[in-house]
Amino acid sequence: MRRVYKKADLPVAEIRRFLEPGPIVLVSSRWKNHTNIMTMGWHTVMEFSPSLIGCMITAANHSYEMIRKSGECVINIPTVHLVEEIVGIGNTTGAHLDKFRKFGLTEEEGNIVKAPLIKECYANYECRVADTQLLKGYNFFILEVVSARAAVYPKYPKTVHYRGEGIFMVSGKHINLRKKFKNQNL
Repeated sequence: MRRVYKKADLPVAEIRRFLEPGPIVLVSSRWKNHTNIMTMGWHTVMEFSPSLIGCMITAANHSYEMIRKSGECVINIPTVHLVEEIVGIGNTTGAHLDKFRKFGLTEEEGNIVKAPLIKECYANYECRVADTQLLKGYNFFILEVVSARAAVYPKYPKTVHYRGEGIFMVSGKHINLRKKFKNQNL
Protein backbone atom coordinates (compact mmCIF):
# COMPACT_ATOMS: atom_id res chain seq x y z
CA MET A 1 0.00 0.00 0.00
CA ARG A 2 1.31 3.42 -0.91
CA ARG A 3 1.67 6.01 1.77
CA VAL A 4 1.52 9.79 1.71
CA TYR A 5 3.80 11.51 4.21
CA LYS A 6 3.30 14.77 6.06
CA LYS A 7 6.56 16.69 5.64
CA ALA A 8 8.43 19.45 7.47
CA ASP A 9 11.45 21.47 6.42
CA LEU A 10 14.74 19.66 7.01
CA PRO A 11 18.05 21.49 7.46
CA VAL A 12 20.18 20.60 4.45
CA ALA A 13 23.09 19.71 6.75
CA GLU A 14 20.98 16.80 8.03
CA ILE A 15 20.08 15.11 4.73
CA ARG A 16 22.49 12.24 5.42
CA ARG A 17 19.90 10.79 7.79
CA PHE A 18 17.90 9.67 4.76
CA LEU A 19 20.36 9.79 1.86
CA GLU A 20 22.84 7.43 3.46
CA PRO A 21 25.48 6.17 1.03
CA GLY A 22 26.08 2.68 2.35
CA PRO A 23 27.55 0.73 5.21
CA ILE A 24 30.08 2.16 7.60
CA VAL A 25 33.53 0.95 6.60
CA LEU A 26 36.86 0.81 8.39
CA VAL A 27 39.66 2.17 6.22
CA SER A 28 43.09 0.83 7.08
CA SER A 29 46.31 2.38 5.87
CA ARG A 30 50.06 2.06 6.22
CA TRP A 31 52.72 4.72 5.69
CA LYS A 32 56.28 3.63 6.37
CA ASN A 33 56.00 1.49 9.54
CA HIS A 34 52.86 3.13 10.92
CA THR A 35 49.33 1.73 10.50
CA ASN A 36 45.99 3.36 11.12
CA ILE A 37 42.27 2.68 10.94
CA MET A 38 39.52 5.24 10.42
CA THR A 39 35.74 4.91 10.43
CA MET A 40 34.11 6.21 7.23
CA GLY A 41 30.56 6.57 5.96
CA TRP A 42 31.04 8.91 2.98
CA HIS A 43 31.76 6.65 0.03
CA THR A 44 30.18 5.68 -3.27
CA VAL A 45 30.68 3.17 -6.06
CA MET A 46 31.67 5.15 -9.14
CA GLU A 47 32.34 2.45 -11.75
CA PHE A 48 32.13 -1.31 -12.05
CA SER A 49 35.10 -2.05 -14.32
CA PRO A 50 37.59 -0.90 -13.36
CA SER A 51 36.05 -1.00 -9.91
CA LEU A 52 36.19 2.59 -8.63
CA ILE A 53 35.09 3.93 -5.25
CA GLY A 54 34.94 7.60 -4.36
CA CYS A 55 35.28 8.74 -0.76
CA MET A 56 35.68 11.94 1.19
CA ILE A 57 38.34 12.01 3.90
CA THR A 58 38.91 15.37 5.52
CA ALA A 59 42.49 16.62 5.35
CA ALA A 60 42.34 17.02 9.15
CA ASN A 61 42.07 13.23 9.50
CA HIS A 62 45.32 11.39 10.28
CA SER A 63 44.56 8.81 7.55
CA TYR A 64 44.32 11.47 4.84
CA GLU A 65 48.09 12.02 4.57
CA MET A 66 48.87 8.34 5.07
CA ILE A 67 46.66 7.40 2.12
CA ARG A 68 47.78 10.33 0.00
CA LYS A 69 51.48 9.55 0.55
CA SER A 70 51.24 5.75 0.23
CA GLY A 71 48.73 5.85 -2.61
CA GLU A 72 46.76 2.94 -1.15
CA CYS A 73 44.43 1.71 1.58
CA VAL A 74 42.02 -1.10 2.40
CA ILE A 75 38.28 -0.64 2.72
CA ASN A 76 37.12 -3.16 5.32
CA ILE A 77 33.41 -3.86 5.76
CA PRO A 78 32.52 -4.65 9.38
CA THR A 79 29.28 -6.19 10.59
CA VAL A 80 27.17 -5.25 13.58
CA HIS A 81 29.30 -7.37 15.94
CA LEU A 82 32.01 -4.68 15.61
CA VAL A 83 29.76 -1.68 16.37
CA GLU A 84 31.64 -0.76 19.57
CA GLU A 85 34.94 -0.81 17.65
CA ILE A 86 33.41 1.24 14.81
CA VAL A 87 32.44 4.00 17.25
CA GLY A 88 35.69 3.80 19.22
CA ILE A 89 37.85 4.01 16.10
CA GLY A 90 35.79 6.94 14.86
CA ASN A 91 36.25 8.81 18.15
CA THR A 92 40.05 8.46 18.38
CA THR A 93 43.02 9.60 16.35
CA GLY A 94 45.75 7.29 15.16
CA ALA A 95 48.37 10.02 15.36
CA HIS A 96 49.70 8.64 18.67
CA LEU A 97 47.68 5.43 19.09
CA ASP A 98 47.89 1.94 17.58
CA LYS A 99 44.22 1.35 16.82
CA PHE A 100 44.75 -2.31 15.92
CA ARG A 101 46.06 -2.96 19.43
CA LYS A 102 43.66 -0.58 21.21
CA PHE A 103 40.58 -2.19 19.64
CA GLY A 104 41.85 -5.79 19.53
CA LEU A 105 41.74 -6.12 15.75
CA THR A 106 43.99 -8.39 13.71
CA GLU A 107 46.16 -7.15 10.84
CA GLU A 108 46.13 -9.45 7.86
CA GLU A 109 48.44 -9.21 4.86
CA GLY A 110 46.83 -8.32 1.55
CA ASN A 111 47.42 -9.75 -1.90
CA ILE A 112 48.60 -6.51 -3.51
CA VAL A 113 48.75 -3.45 -1.23
CA LYS A 114 50.91 -2.96 1.86
CA ALA A 115 48.08 -1.54 3.96
CA PRO A 116 46.73 -4.19 6.34
CA LEU A 117 43.37 -5.90 6.01
CA ILE A 118 41.25 -6.26 9.15
CA LYS A 119 40.72 -10.00 9.69
CA GLU A 120 37.54 -9.55 11.75
CA CYS A 121 35.72 -7.71 8.93
CA TYR A 122 33.26 -9.40 6.58
CA ALA A 123 34.96 -8.11 3.42
CA ASN A 124 38.24 -6.40 2.50
CA TYR A 125 38.86 -4.31 -0.62
CA GLU A 126 42.48 -3.53 -1.37
CA CYS A 127 42.62 -0.15 -3.09
CA ARG A 128 45.06 2.09 -4.89
CA VAL A 129 44.51 5.81 -5.32
CA ALA A 130 43.45 6.16 -8.95
CA ASP A 131 42.84 9.90 -9.18
CA THR A 132 43.77 12.86 -6.95
CA GLN A 133 42.21 15.69 -8.97
CA LEU A 134 39.46 16.30 -6.39
CA LEU A 135 41.70 16.19 -3.30
CA LYS A 136 42.64 19.87 -3.17
CA GLY A 137 39.13 21.26 -3.48
CA TYR A 138 37.03 18.52 -1.92
CA ASN A 139 39.25 16.01 -0.05
CA PHE A 140 37.74 13.41 -2.39
CA PHE A 141 39.78 10.31 -3.19
CA ILE A 142 39.01 8.11 -6.17
CA LEU A 143 40.18 4.58 -5.37
CA GLU A 144 40.51 1.55 -7.62
CA VAL A 145 39.80 -1.81 -6.00
CA VAL A 146 42.68 -4.04 -7.08
CA SER A 147 41.87 -7.11 -4.96
CA ALA A 148 38.80 -8.12 -2.94
CA ARG A 149 37.89 -10.80 -0.40
CA ALA A 150 34.54 -11.49 1.22
CA ALA A 151 33.17 -14.09 3.62
CA VAL A 152 31.23 -16.90 2.01
CA TYR A 153 28.51 -16.76 4.67
CA PRO A 154 26.15 -15.08 5.36
CA LYS A 155 25.28 -13.90 1.86
CA TYR A 156 23.72 -10.69 3.23
CA PRO A 157 25.63 -9.60 6.34
CA LYS A 158 24.21 -7.27 9.00
CA THR A 159 26.13 -4.11 8.21
CA VAL A 160 26.00 -0.86 10.18
CA HIS A 161 24.77 2.40 8.61
CA TYR A 162 25.19 5.88 10.12
CA ARG A 163 22.11 8.10 10.36
CA GLY A 164 23.83 11.11 11.98
CA GLU A 165 24.00 12.46 15.52
CA GLY A 166 25.22 9.15 16.99
CA ILE A 167 22.33 7.10 15.56
CA PHE A 168 23.06 3.91 13.62
CA MET A 169 20.90 1.52 11.67
CA VAL A 170 21.58 -2.19 11.12
CA SER A 171 20.75 -3.63 7.71
CA GLY A 172 17.97 -6.12 7.94
CA LYS A 173 15.29 -7.77 5.87
CA HIS A 174 15.94 -7.84 2.15
CA ILE A 175 13.42 -8.11 -0.67
CA ASN A 176 14.18 -10.25 -3.75
CA LEU A 177 12.69 -8.72 -6.92
CA ARG A 178 14.99 -10.41 -9.44
CA LYS A 179 12.08 -11.69 -11.52
CA LYS A 180 10.93 -8.14 -12.15
CA PHE A 181 14.41 -7.16 -13.35
CA LYS A 182 15.28 -10.31 -15.30
CA ASN A 183 16.17 -8.48 -18.53
CA GLN A 184 17.84 -5.48 -16.97
CA ASN A 185 21.52 -5.25 -16.14
CA LEU A 186 21.58 -3.52 -12.73
